[in-house]
Amino acid sequence: MPAGTLGAALADLPRVSDPRLLIGHEHADDAAVFRLTDELALVQTLDFFTPIVDDPYDFGRIAAANSLSDVFAMGGTPAVAMNIVCFPDKELPPEVLGAILRGGHDVVHQAGAVIGGGHSVSDSELKYGLSVTGTIHPDRIWHNGGAKVGDQLVLTKPLGTGVLSTALKRGGIPSGQLDELIASMVHLNAGAADAGRALYVEAQQDPIHAATDITGFGLLGHAIEVARGSQVRLRFYSESLPLLPGAYEAVQSGFVTRGDRLNREYLRGQEHVHDGVDPALLSLMLDPQTSGGLLFFVSRDRAEELTERLDHAGTLAAHIVGEVTEGTSGIDIQRKRR
Repeated sequence: MPAGTLGAALADLPRVSDPRLLIGHEHADDAAVFRLTDELALVQTLDFFTPIVDDPYDFGRIAAANSLSDVFAMGGTPAVAMNIVCFPDKELPPEVLGAILRGGHDVVHQAGAVIGGGHSVSDSELKYGLSVTGTIHPDRIWHNGGAKVGDQLVLTKPLGTGVLSTALKRGGIPSGQLDELIASMVHLNAGAADAGRALYVEAQQDPIHAATDITGFGLLGHAIEVARGSQVRLRFYSESLPLLPGAYEAVQSGFVTRGDRLNREYLRGQEHVHDGVDPALLSLMLDPQTSGGLLFFVSRDRAEELTERLDHAGTLAAHIVGEVTEGTSGIDIQRKRR
């Protein structure tokens, strides 16, 4: 759903005032956090969508990884998940649903969590995802309102799932690119979260000041939420971005999504694009991602250590793509660091 539509719908809802609700919907964080005790809180999220690949097992894996990502983005550990299924039972055989659920189960199991059940309805359009509950210490939450001037922006997956999925639907992509696209979308952000949490062990304060996962609003859409929530300005270096194989060429061939336009609108003119920035790279920064990576806002003196830990954890990228600067909330985009 477009961010503007959702924002308008939420605007008139009453604000929840409960000291146990540590993170609600007010600041567009990735998940809700509810405190149970002084040392234990629940992280809760849900997500589901229509298929973006033909293979039902792969669809189940992708949807599950995408749903789990919000828990990792908050610094939490997934514990239990519930299936959400909308299934056209008159058009598709039960074997398709079985393959989807098996894919979801396998990824949830890989994340160290369990499937506890779920709910299904008959629908004309296939949709699948998860409601996920995780755990976290109330004092160890990553959210999108704590970025500080000087923080380095570290991205843990390459961009381009939206444009490549569009190219796949409209005519296909080479098998090697399809394999890498699927591999990126099923790759859990668990290792990235572990690498980020490990920095805290050696410090008196958490050097990760904010974090978010990159999904439907694209890199810039999710980044502007951090800029607004933290009241800082962000600077991105377009030539430092990690990209999926074929993603740049897909944009040049015209395979941009409807989300590109919607995400430009969501920025509301709060971005400044410097001369010389490649328009194709700008589109990839706006490209809606499915099961994208985490974007960490880490203190400058620990950024290199974080990238080393991410490499060791096997993340698909560990790129410093920008920094937090002084100024009014917004985003500057330039070609490279000067």
